[in-house]
Amino acid sequence: MTHPDPSPAKPVLSIVVIAKNEADRIATLLRSVSIADEVVVVDSGSSDGTPEICRAWGARVVHHEWLGYAAQKQLALELATSEWILNLDADEAVSAESAEEIIGVLQNAAHGTNGYSLPRISRYLGRWIRHGGWYPDRKVRLVRKGFAKWVGDGLHERLEVVGDVQELQRPLLHYVYRDITDQVNTINRFSSVSADSVPVAASPSHVFLGMVHAVGKFLECAVWKRGFLDGIPGIVIAVNSSFYVFLKHAKAWEKKLCPEDEVNKSSQ
Repeated sequence: MTHPDPSPAKPVLSIVVIAKNEADRIATLLRSVSIADEVVVVDSGSSDGTPEICRAWGARVVHHEWLGYAAQKQLALELATSEWILNLDADEAVSAESAEEIIGVLQNAAHGTNGYSLPRISRYLGRWIRHGGWYPDRKVRLVRKGFAKWVGDGLHERLEVVGDVQELQRPLLHYVYRDITDQVNTINRFSSVSADSVPVAASPSHVFLGMVHAVGKFLECAVWKRGFLDGIPGIVIAVNSSFYVFLKHAKAWEKKLCPEDEVNKSSQ
């Protein structure tokens, strides 16, 4: 993606995104990335017009079947052609302040500095969330080509960088969850993945342990990390976070109660 820019010192930057059925929000991301020389979107089979929207904004769209989070993001990373690559999710955007900071650091990046982490601020239920453990939510996202690789499982993929990693201060914008239903659906999906990592010999104590941990999680999010300062959205986050903790323990116990194929069928 090329944009007129009178500044000869503009950094060579690619932005890469993985997407599937993100038509309702990916334009927000694309509108925010005019600093990029190239935008690459790896689409894993959208049926809602996501690829067409991306092409209309000048992005290069590559179709590839789903490989898993880390592998799909690694594919997108390898498709980028610029010296520097900013890895984004489809529900994120680059703030004007972050764009300015990125341009500045890439013009003066030291030899051996091959990555930068950025804070993220999430918007949920009409509010920017600054407490409850949701901020600063720092992630390594900006890397020099050839010096980083995506690793990890379906819940904890991350960029590993060879070389020095510096911290940027201006946040990415994260439009997390479309609504409460979207959050609950995500909790259900992720708790199943988390439960699969627990040995099948999980005992009924998992359920009681889950209850204790859930209460602790609510207090952590709402009180200790001051989620109550985010108002009702902060309380909703604390309750749903505690529900996730309980659910992953209960599902671990369910794996022993039911044959594995029955559990898998019921989750489909």
